[in-house]
Amino acid sequence: MRGAIRLNEERNRIERRRIRLEGIVQGVGFRPFTLRIARECGLTGFVRNESGGVLIEAEGSSFVLDQFLARLLSEHPPYARVVRHSVSPLPLGGEADFTIQFSTKGPAEASFISPDLAVCPDCLAEMNNPAERRCRYPFLNCTRCGPRYSIVRSLPYDRSRTSMADFVMCPACRAEYDDPGDRRFHAQPTACPNCGPRLWLAGSGGEELSVPDPIAAVWRLLQEGRIVAVRGIGGFHLCADARNGEAVETLRRRKGRGRKPFALMARDLATIRCWCEVNTEEQALLKSTPRPIMLLRMAEPDESSAGGPERPQPLPWGVAPGQKYHGFMLPYTPLHHLLLAGPLPVLIMTSGNLSEEPIAIGNEEAVARLGGVADAFLLHDREILQRSDDSIARVAAGKTMVIRRSRGYVPDPILLREALPEPVLAVGGELKNTIALGRGSELFLSQHIGDLDNPLALDFFRHAIGHLQRLLRLEPQLLAHDLHPDYLSTQWALAQPAAKRFAVQHHHAHLASVLAEHRLEGPCIGIILDGTGYGSDNTIWGGEVLLGDASSFTREAWLEPLPLPGGAAAAREPWRMALSYLHAAYGRECLDLDLEVVHYRPREELELLLEAIEKGINSPLTSSCGRLFDAISAIFGLCFINTFEAEAAMAVEMAAGPESGPRPPLEELLGPDFQPRGPLRLGHYIQRLVRKTMEGCALSQRALRFHLTLADIFCLAAIDVRARSGVDRVVLSGGVFQNNLLHARLHHLLEAEGFEIYTNRLVPVNDGGLALGQAAVAAAQLRKS
Repeated sequence: MRGAIRLNEERNRIERRRIRLEGIVQGVGFRPFTLRIARECGLTGFVRNESGGVLIEAEGSSFVLDQFLARLLSEHPPYARVVRHSVSPLPLGGEADFTIQFSTKGPAEASFISPDLAVCPDCLAEMNNPAERRCRYPFLNCTRCGPRYSIVRSLPYDRSRTSMADFVMCPACRAEYDDPGDRRFHAQPTACPNCGPRLWLAGSGGEELSVPDPIAAVWRLLQEGRIVAVRGIGGFHLCADARNGEAVETLRRRKGRGRKPFALMARDLATIRCWCEVNTEEQALLKSTPRPIMLLRMAEPDESSAGGPERPQPLPWGVAPGQKYHGFMLPYTPLHHLLLAGPLPVLIMTSGNLSEEPIAIGNEEAVARLGGVADAFLLHDREILQRSDDSIARVAAGKTMVIRRSRGYVPDPILLREALPEPVLAVGGELKNTIALGRGSELFLSQHIGDLDNPLALDFFRHAIGHLQRLLRLEPQLLAHDLHPDYLSTQWALAQPAAKRFAVQHHHAHLASVLAEHRLEGPCIGIILDGTGYGSDNTIWGGEVLLGDASSFTREAWLEPLPLPGGAAAAREPWRMALSYLHAAYGRECLDLDLEVVHYRPREELELLLEAIEKGINSPLTSSCGRLFDAISAIFGLCFINTFEAEAAMAVEMAAGPESGPRPPLEELLGPDFQPRGPLRLGHYIQRLVRKTMEGCALSQRALRFHLTLADIFCLAAIDVRARSGVDRVVLSGGVFQNNLLHARLHHLLEAEGFEIYTNRLVPVNDGGLALGQAAVAAAQLRKS
């Protein structure tokens, strides 16, 4: 009896507890949620934002406080993510109620901010309701949706520290903001037509045009085949009618886009299904909060939608020249929904930039940079503080593969298995650059920055570093960079006063990025396939089979290094690498082969290039798998000049058809002397491909079987490493694995051989994930030393 009484006394004892929550708990309605739960539980105290997350002081019975914490962790808002929490006792405070306090700016701590969130169903319904004061208002939002990272200056996340500080709430918005029962309770970007951002249409010179309805005016312009630059949530889009072939070609010419595919935005999922196949996993990603551009296989023109009408005519060839995939996304802002509610169900929605430049974000900047591209500008006055391209994803081997990690994903952190020994900054590579800043067990990757050989991108690189450091209030003690001395990111790193620097080999960083993302310990076999990476032997790597962990690695097998004639020019002109492979297989007799690539340039020019190859003049050695794809593309007559990165390689993938007939044994394909370790020699196989090409063998079969054979080669190499090391875990990384056919085939072969397989999912498999691996290597090497 006494025990039961004591237990009841314990449960009813009044206590005060301090609860700290870290993670994505700012900008997602966590404080209003906490207030509601606390009042339901009959607790007193307060909740407020701090630089490290959310601080709660709650007072009530011990039993109710336990329930309160459990509900905080299990019932939190859908976009919140609690990474860590702590609880400590406090003296009683004696408040009469539970309240939300003003935020404070405490000492530097790990901080989190929500990514920008796609508009929620409640806001969409409100926008489409004529009885609502926000009907057709393109900037409505609430605690469950709207801009976050793109408008934040500093933490804690409050209106005064965002670009919404310029807009004073009207009495109606203030009443909603102060009402704990309203979904806009403490929604920092909340606004309405009376007090919030406004939308207007401007001409190509930036002058405001007098039109009664800017949205309807844009509909008319698009129907006339005009190009409109639209200011969005993370930057500008260039918008055109995707079904108007002339408008598509005009945009391609003005933007200087070559043959690179355009991104598309469709009114709804049914519209996407008019042109693409969409499986369950792809549908889930299309409708997910990040709303990425999804790479979807084009539907056959004569197929019919499931249970629906016959599909319309294919989109113009110029939307995605020579491709089997379209990049589609669904609307993610109220403005997008308004644009697509008109007569056009599908629009080109490509980044608002000239090719390879960062996306434009400011009104004056956009008019200056895009005035020669756009016929009109749809502008607003909510400033974009952090530019952020659309993210890109696909489903590969049944799982998500993020190809570009930006809007909707950033700055959601990567959680590490082991805490970093010191704060670290990793500056990534030269292409598809992202940077990473981390402390403790969290690593924050920046949005997609781009290729640093562009001056505007280099400025963005510096800005992204400064912004993340200010946001996290973090001074890195470790600085990780690529081994390549000529990368601009490396040169920036070497100019910094950091106490400890780590030069990380490119492909080791790729391997470590997979281990870090999946929170794995090594060792593992790493099959790392990409276009360019500076090797520890001062040659250019890119077709690698490594064995190692985050701290170290050994090189077990690699594509046979061949000259890269013309250096960097060979990556832009695949015919050069074709000549290098042909010379390795045939010597100078390669000039007598009846191949289109041999006749592409004058014989005298080819002879001079062969002399440069033989003498090693501006012809560094490379084991790059990306350059192998370039060579095959040119040998097949598909692509001699890249108008965008990896165009030649993509052409080989797109040319592959379904398998027809049995394949010869691997020994016949690769030759009796082939060994799956050390340099992987392909001379015998290249000769076979050349014969099949000159004999007129179907291109679809040659392209398919090249992929299948390449997968066989790397699977054999992994089996050989396992036999010598006992390691049966394989990681796949590098930009070549964006090739869905090669990735799926190699994954299937390795799985059939009993390997445990991992690849990048949360960060890009290309160089966009490099910074994560660099940080992991630097931390591991520091621990080891």
